[in-house]
Amino acid sequence: MINAIIVDDEPLALDILESYIEKIPNINLLQRCGSAVEAFEIVRSGEVDLMFLDIQMPQMTGIEFLKSLKNPPLVVFTTAYSEYALDGYDLNVLDYLLKPIPFDRFMTAVNKAFDQLETAEVSAEDTKDFIFVKSDKKLVKVRYTDILYIEGLKDYVIIRMTGSNRVITLQTMKSLEAKMPHDKFKRIHRSYIVALDKIEAVIGNMVEIEKKHLPIGKNYREQLLKIVNENRL
Repeated sequence: MINAIIVDDEPLALDILESYIEKIPNINLLQRCGSAVEAFEIVRSGEVDLMFLDIQMPQMTGIEFLKSLKNPPLVVFTTAYSEYALDGYDLNVLDYLLKPIPFDRFMTAVNKAFDQLETAEVSAEDTKDFIFVKSDKKLVKVRYTDILYIEGLKDYVIIRMTGSNRVITLQTMKSLEAKMPHDKFKRIHRSYIVALDKIEAVIGNMVEIEKKHLPIGKNYREQLLKIVNENRL
């Protein structure tokens, strides 16, 4: 499932892109934003995989907004002005859509996103049984088997481990999630990634790990329950 947002100051453009997204399976529209300022917090949350970003907007242009992000999601620029295409590719954006945007051209951009995210997922699953994270001015080795769950807290991530140990690192949930083997860890909430083998119970909208109850976000519940049901008697 790809989590996407649309950032555009034109209501009609928002409506068109939203209608396109609704036609495509496995892509979820998290939010439609009328400005870069409105989009800032949700992008920082690390939930966004793909952003459709208009270039010409008041207060802050799409190009200025993208340059301000430390860990941007995949970006597809949308604009009525073809002269911005070169700027878009210089910023390593995924694609560039010229308004009015035909649906087939929109699908081409979405397929590029699926391909790139799938490649990143395979790369993550091919990693070793540990990861190094920067914490307290040093690189700390964390073994996957020691991790209970990962908690996002603003700009920091807390890796909770067995024996009440923890490692705090300055990065986004999204960037850390991309590095973790997806067959061992699952995002269950905007603020939580859990080790699947450490789940002791699923109770309603909560996951229990060592007597700690963690919430399951509505955007992640279906995929988590699918994994649970595949392993039930």
